[in-house]
Amino acid sequence: MNSALLIRQLGPADRDAYFQLRLRGLKAHPESFGQGYEEALAKGASQHDAMLQGARAAKGDFLLGAYVVNAAVNAAPANAPLIGVVGLLRSQRDKEQHKASVIGMYVAPEATGRGVGRALLNALLERAAQVEGLRQIQLIVNSQNEAARKLYESLGFRRYGCEIDALNVNGVFHDADLMARFV
Repeated sequence: MNSALLIRQLGPADRDAYFQLRLRGLKAHPESFGQGYEEALAKGASQHDAMLQGARAAKGDFLLGAYVVNAAVNAAPANAPLIGVVGLLRSQRDKEQHKASVIGMYVAPEATGRGVGRALLNALLERAAQVEGLRQIQLIVNSQNEAARKLYESLGFRRYGCEIDALNVNGVFHDADLMARFV
């Protein structure tokens, strides 16, 4: 079977799959996310409902998911697992509405090295370019995550600062690089 990737906006029907994949990421890489695994469990899947509703997608708030598909059909089978996610969240402050942040970037370990992260980010950047008034995309990446940083740089993101001790994970502090790219 010839397979390809399908990148699409996630909706309410994807809530459980999205939440389960997010939990995997939070558990496997606590140093890469601001939210902790236990905190996510306590808040539950409903914390993502507003984003999944998609009411603000045209304004720059959306979640994208990656699926493996049959290239001949170009559709994900109903049971196809969600293998990667990324989101965009636009600033709501009047003076900062020209900016949005990449959020929740994660690719399942079984899908790494297959271009899923790059495909997700390319789709995000393509959609972001269509959002009226959006000028800058920002992200935060663990300073030690060289693979992610190189991917971001290859897509035009540039480091503009470093937050020292950005996250405290079980008493271990992690620095975070601040990166931006103009749309």
